[in-house]
Amino acid sequence: MMMMMMMMVQKTEFHSVGAECGRAAVTCRTGGGVAAGRPGQHGSVFWRTGAAHTLTQLQPDRSLHQQLQACFSAADSPVWMDSSSAPQCRALQAAAGGAARLAQLTGSRAYERFTGNQIAKLFQTRPDQYHNTERISLVSSFAASLFLGDYAAIDYSDGSGMNLLDIRTRNWSEICLEATAPQLERLLGAPQPSSAILGPISSYFVSRYGFSEDCKVVAFTGDNPASLAGMRLQEGDVAVSLGTSDTVFVWIQQPQPALEGHIFCNPVDYQAYMALLCFKNGSLTRERIRNECAGGSWEVFSAALRDTPPGNHGNIGFYFDTMEITPTAVGVHRFDRDNNKVSSAVDSQVEIKALVEGQFLSKRLHAERLGFTIIPGTRVLATGGASSNKDILQVLSDVFNAPVYTIDVSNSACLGSAYRALHGETLRTDSGVFSSVQASQLSFPCAAPPCGNTKVSCVHLSS
Repeated sequence: MMMMMMMMVQKTEFHSVGAECGRAAVTCRTGGGVAAGRPGQHGSVFWRTGAAHTLTQLQPDRSLHQQLQACFSAADSPVWMDSSSAPQCRALQAAAGGAARLAQLTGSRAYERFTGNQIAKLFQTRPDQYHNTERISLVSSFAASLFLGDYAAIDYSDGSGMNLLDIRTRNWSEICLEATAPQLERLLGAPQPSSAILGPISSYFVSRYGFSEDCKVVAFTGDNPASLAGMRLQEGDVAVSLGTSDTVFVWIQQPQPALEGHIFCNPVDYQAYMALLCFKNGSLTRERIRNECAGGSWEVFSAALRDTPPGNHGNIGFYFDTMEITPTAVGVHRFDRDNNKVSSAVDSQVEIKALVEGQFLSKRLHAERLGFTIIPGTRVLATGGASSNKDILQVLSDVFNAPVYTIDVSNSACLGSAYRALHGETLRTDSGVFSSVQASQLSFPCAAPPCGNTKVSCVHLSS
């Protein structure tokens, strides 16, 4: 079994303890409260026929590994790194009426790592294992099942990453189910809101680990939705992670699914959505241009960004050193002020500015295609290695015409689970708004105001 990290919340203090249940972050308020978790997305677990009896009768004097090792019909379950289901993706898109139609329905075109296509492959290549299955869980609902002592529902947000959930009705799509495998609706169970309380914690955890018997289990979700909660995004916000690959999270109200990127149900607002975009050519491409055009010096690289105006005199470039994810393209493509494709930049400074502006313009363009809209109060929250470079962040601010704030999100998914657990508890007693459970004094400095507007100095991310 995988290692699970649990976080115990007592008043405002967090204590980490180890457990044996699968990688997730679980939050529980001692003396009662709720638990929530955030394993990685897309992975699946196939429970063998009869496994429910074992799950509901766990003995506290024995480990989970000892009791559950015979409960799975598929010993090797697919995870997000498996990209071998291309034939199943093509079949699903054909059944839905094309890639664009599938994206409109489920929030994404067919992706090999998405769970529905992995289920289809297992059914086709290992039918005996599929027919010996009584329940299919995501890794998130699997971990929740352990804490619940019964099969836990898949939540709307993590379920959006399966190519099976209709993101507007928040029910399983009949078209997608029929194209994937037989009796799949029964095996998946009914999806539930991400804030749903699924029931009391299993007596196994009360006896073995000292959880309060009054503790409730909130639906677990995936790591990306939990990160949105942990970063405390609000409507109009965009979070940009600048690393080896760049990632963009946005909170949206009116989704416009496209062939690139993903739309998920929002994990903290039932009526909203979140979008996720991945860009493969991130810091390694920036480092290559630094080495070629700035002698390997970040200081010279930054000076070039400062010394060239926003818009780079009309020069722009798209730099895909390796096959890009968003969009699917490769190679270096430069254009001059007259929109003519050119083989090289005017000079090194223009090349550097063209790279950074091009990367951020692409992020804004693709985010807006998915339904993101810049509104009054929009904030750009930056993290990752390149977020330490204020001149890179100034370009980011200029492109989005919004202030950029730097945030530490090294444990954002765990923090998001803590927030979601408390949110679930407030919903038991009132119509608690998610922002009401966030820490009240979390402020971050403004690293780059748009177009040099120095009036913006800091932001309270829970405001």
